Amino acid sequence: MEIFYYMVFGGLAAVVAALELSKSNKDRVNTSSAFNSFKNNYLLVYSLMMAGDWLQGPYVYYLYSTYGFGKGEIGQLFIAGFGSSMLFGTIVGSLADKQGRKRACVTYCITYILSCITKHSPQYKILMVGRILGGIATSLLFSAFESWLVAEHFKRGFEQQWLSVTFSKAIFLGNGLVAIVAGLFGNFLVDSMNLGPVSPFDAAAIFLAIGMAVILSSWSENYGDPSESKDLLTQFKGAAVAIASDEKIALLGAIQSLFEGSMYTFVFLWTPALSPNDEEIPHGFIFATFMLASMLGSSIASRLLARNTVKVESYMQIVFVISSASLMLPILTNFLVPADPKKKGGSISFAGCLQLLGFCTFEGCVGLFWPSIMKMRSQYIPEEARSTIMNFFRIPLNIFVCIVLYNVNAFPITVMFGMCSIFLFVASILQRRLAAIGEKPKTEDWAMMKERTSEAEPLNDA
Repeated sequence: MEIFYYMVFGGLAAVVAALELSKSNKDRVNTSSAFNSFKNNYLLVYSLMMAGDWLQGPYVYYLYSTYGFGKGEIGQLFIAGFGSSMLFGTIVGSLADKQGRKRACVTYCITYILSCITKHSPQYKILMVGRILGGIATSLLFSAFESWLVAEHFKRGFEQQWLSVTFSKAIFLGNGLVAIVAGLFGNFLVDSMNLGPVSPFDAAAIFLAIGMAVILSSWSENYGDPSESKDLLTQFKGAAVAIASDEKIALLGAIQSLFEGSMYTFVFLWTPALSPNDEEIPHGFIFATFMLASMLGSSIASRLLARNTVKVESYMQIVFVISSASLMLPILTNFLVPADPKKKGGSISFAGCLQLLGFCTFEGCVGLFWPSIMKMRSQYIPEEARSTIMNFFRIPLNIFVCIVLYNVNAFPITVMFGMCSIFLFVASILQRRLAAIGEKPKTEDWAMMKERTSEAEPLNDA
C-alpha cells in the first residue's frame, strides 16, 4: 500500500485526536448524571444498530456477484431496496408515531435480521425479498430512533441544548468509529477467517439481536400524536399540511433531500472516480479513511453546537458550499490532469490523489451535516408527526437515487459529479433562506393543522 494512503489516514487521525483531547469548557456542555446515563444507553443501542448496518454495506454487491448475478440484475436489487424504502418505509415510519417509537425500533431489528437471513439463499426472488425488507429497515433506522430520542429527551425534562451532545456523539461513534471497526471486522471474517461473503450478514444479525434485547429491557415507549384516532391517512394528510404550511419544514426537507441524494450518489461514484483505468486502490482502507474524515466533521460539529453564540443555520451555509466545491474536483482534474486511456492498472494517479483529498473533505462535511440536520429537525418538525414527516423527506431522496442507479451508465462520471455539486450549492441557497426565516414563529401549531385537515375532509367527500 502506498505511503500516500497512510499519510492521509494518519493526518486525519492526528487532527481528530487533537480536537478531542484539546476540548475546553467552552467546547463542552455541562450536563447531569441522569442525562449521561440516558445518553450512554442510547449511544450503546445506536452503535449496535449502526454496526449491524455497516457490516453489510461493503459486501452486498460482492455477495450478489458471487451468486452469479450480473450488473443489471444487481442494479435491480438495489433499486428495489430504495423503492421499498420510499413506498413501504413511509407507511411504517408513520405507524411509529401512532403505534410507538420503541415498537418501531424493535421492528427495525426484526426486519433487518430477516433481511440478513435471506442472504444465505442464492435465489433471486428471495434476495429481492431481502432487499425490500432492508429498504423498510433503512427508513426506520433514520427516523424511529431519532424520534424516540427527541421525545424521550424532553419527556425526562432535559435541556434542549443537551440534545446536541447526544447527536454529535452518536454520529462520531455510529457513523465514524463503529463504521471503521465494522469494516475491519468484516474484512477479518471474510479474508482472514475465510468464512465467506455471507459471514458479515450473520455477524450483523447478532449485533442487531443484542441491540433489540437492550431496547426491550431498558427503553420506555413514547408516541407522536396522542389522539385516539389511528387513521393512517389522516396522519399523512396532517404531515403534508405541516410541510406545505410551514416554509421552514419545507426548506429543511428540500435541504436534506439535496444533500443526502448527493451523498448516496457519491457512494456509487467514488470507486470509478479514483480508478478510471482500473488502478489498484485499497477500497477498505479508503473507506476507513472516509469514515475518519466523517469523525473529524462530527468532532467539529460538537464544538460548534456546544456554543450558544454559533447558529447551526449559519455555519451550514458554509458547509454546503465547501461540499459543493469538493465534488467539483473530479471535473477540474479531468480537464487539468487528464488520465491516459492507454495506461491500465498500476497505482493511483496524481489526479486520483487530488480527488481523494477532495472526497475526504466531502466526508468531513457529511460528519458535520448529520448532527446539524438532527438539531434543526428537533427545532422545526412537530413532535406529533416527527417520524411521518422525516420519512416524507426521504421520498424525493429515494426517487433521485433510483433514477441515478437506473441511469448510472448513461452519463459520464463528470456529469454526475457536476449534478451533485449543483444540488449542494442549491442546498446552501436554501439554507441561507432558512437562516433568514428561522426566527419567525410557526404559522400554525399541530392541533390547528389537524383541525383544518379534518374540516376539509367532509368538503372533499361532498
